[in-house]
Amino acid sequence: MKVLHIITGLADGGAEAVLYRLCTTDTKNTHTVISLMGLSKYGPLLQQQGVTAYSLDMPLGRFTFSGLLKLYKLVKNIKPDAVQTWMYHADLIGGLVARCAGIKNITWGLHQSDLTPGAAKKSTILVAKLCGYLSYFVPKKIICCADKAAEANKGIGYCEAKLNVVYNGYDLNAFKTDNSAKELIKKEFSISNSTVFIGMVSRFHPFKDHENLIKALGIVKQQKINFSCLLVGLDMCDSNQQLMVWLQQNNVLDNIILAGKRSDIPHIMNGLDIHLLSSSSEAFPNVLNEAMACGTPCVTTDVGDAVHIVGDTGWVAKPQNPQDLASKIVEAINMKAHSKDAWETRQLKARERIENNFKIETMVSKYNEIWNS
Repeated sequence: MKVLHIITGLADGGAEAVLYRLCTTDTKNTHTVISLMGLSKYGPLLQQQGVTAYSLDMPLGRFTFSGLLKLYKLVKNIKPDAVQTWMYHADLIGGLVARCAGIKNITWGLHQSDLTPGAAKKSTILVAKLCGYLSYFVPKKIICCADKAAEANKGIGYCEAKLNVVYNGYDLNAFKTDNSAKELIKKEFSISNSTVFIGMVSRFHPFKDHENLIKALGIVKQQKINFSCLLVGLDMCDSNQQLMVWLQQNNVLDNIILAGKRSDIPHIMNGLDIHLLSSSSEAFPNVLNEAMACGTPCVTTDVGDAVHIVGDTGWVAKPQNPQDLASKIVEAINMKAHSKDAWETRQLKARERIENNFKIETMVSKYNEIWNS
């Protein structure tokens, strides 16, 4: 089967990473990818793996006639057996253009679970609501990456009968427990055995709510706990003025290590004792799964499907509540410090939960099932 993927962009994001894993893991089908914008991070990576990737180079949030015409011609030339679109703008444009090109086997992809004003752009909400109306006519099926994503989009008018939840899947050969990696990372950042090593892998974005995290860490520090916190991701650097102001205001500058973007995320996840997620909005947080697959317990806010992901292996705090987040971080640190058996059980259960529920092979199988239905 020839599967054509149409996605808004190929920058460093959760849906983009899932698309990459799907195309490079699924050996049953031939995959082609079209980005409405540029090739960014994942375009070259897909091409290196033998997946053809095109870019329409349309500007952010706007469509061009030349871009739409190029998309139509590509769909006609590729003659896909199935079209899979990713995120609202691509669902709208990719779905309509594929229909005009005579394709009926169209599946939309929903990767957002919070469409409240402030959590989502007005333009995104408008496109999502328009897609809700068109969902009765354009796609054959709709894949949601999370239960909360299905609930949220059903609430704005999407055709409930077409909604299918397919959880993101992860390569458990890449993300696995690695004690040597743990030692290397702790050595790289000069972390002593007496220091609790916590951290968060995330780009700097309002949804990730780093202010919430840093306020919580300030509260943890007031309890005289010896910790270092590693922040990894885009703009996690001392040139980020807003971030530096928060660190200084909460008196945690000496406890924070700013590592910027890293390519060795499995090593980072192994190096941490506890992974944190302070987001105010998510659909299906990939970093929780990646940390847990490495046997690293997580403290997370109650966003998207986070509660379902961590189950009884982690700690869940209220979003945008530094006091509660700090309390959960302290609970996790205390268990690690005072209950060795309980902590080791948490580590094992974290890995087992990902193995049992979120393997890449399960995700690929479910996508194939929907494309062939």
